[in-house]
Amino acid sequence: MTTKTIAITGATGQFGAIALNLLKAKNANVIALVRSPEKISGVEARKFDYSKTEGQVEALQGVDTLILVSSNEIGSAKKAGVKHIIYTSLLGATNDNTVQCLASEHVETEAALKVSGITYTILRNTWYTENYTDLIPASIANNAFYGSAQNARIASALRAELAEAAVNVALGEGHDNQTYELSGSTSYTLADLAAEISKQTGKNIPYVDIPTTDYANELVKMGLPKEIAAFSAECEIYVANGALFSEDKTLEKLLGRPTAGLDVAVKQAL
Repeated sequence: MTTKTIAITGATGQFGAIALNLLKAKNANVIALVRSPEKISGVEARKFDYSKTEGQVEALQGVDTLILVSSNEIGSAKKAGVKHIIYTSLLGATNDNTVQCLASEHVETEAALKVSGITYTILRNTWYTENYTDLIPASIANNAFYGSAQNARIASALRAELAEAAVNVALGEGHDNQTYELSGSTSYTLADLAAEISKQTGKNIPYVDIPTTDYANELVKMGLPKEIAAFSAECEIYVANGALFSEDKTLEKLLGRPTAGLDVAVKQAL
C-alpha cells in the first residue's frame, strides 16, 4: 500500500506549524509549503506564495492531500492533480448567524471547492481560545478583562486541537466531501473566563463589557495595529449575537476526547 503525500500550506504559521509537527510525529509523508523553505527542517519544504499563482502548480506536484489553511489555491491544486483538499473555514460560515465580517471569503472558497471536482473536507473551525487568552497579560495589567461580547456563550477550542483534527482527517478515511462544524465541547462567557483568570492568579480581575469602539481602542493600547483592532472589535458584535455558540460534538469525535476546558486554556496562557 502506498503512503499518501500530505502537503500543508502556511506551515510556518501558528496553526500550520502545529499541524506539521503532528504529521512529523506520526511519520507521515509530509511536504511544507511555505514562502521561506529555509525556515523548515526535518521534512521536504517547497516554495509556495499565496499571492502568486506562478509556481503553485509545480509546488503541488505529487501531492495527494492538501491541508489548505484558509486560502484559495484550488485551481492550482486541480492542475497539479491533488486528490483531496482539507479546507479550514469558519464555524457556521453559511449561516445567517455567523461572524459576518469573516464569512464571505470562506463561503466563496467553499463554493469553489464544491464545483472543483476535487474531493474535499471542509473544517468549519470555531474561534481559537487563544484569541481571548492572549489578552490575559493585558487583563492582569489592567485589573480587568475588557471585552465586547456581552454575556454570549463561546464554544472555542485551542489552536492545537483544531490542528490535530485537521491532521486526523488527513490521515483518516471516510471524510470525503464532508462539511464539519468544529466547536469546543463546552461553552463559556467572557465573565467565566475572567473568573478563571482571577482564580488562577489570585487577583480580582472582573469582566468589563464595553462598547465596540472603546474595545477597539483598548486593543490598540494592548499593541494591536489600529486596522486589526477595529476589525477584531467588529467581529465581537457577531460573537455577542451568539455566532460562536455551538453544541456540535464533531470536533470531540475527531479528537477522540473532549476539548480542553477554560482551566487548561488559562493555565497554558499563564
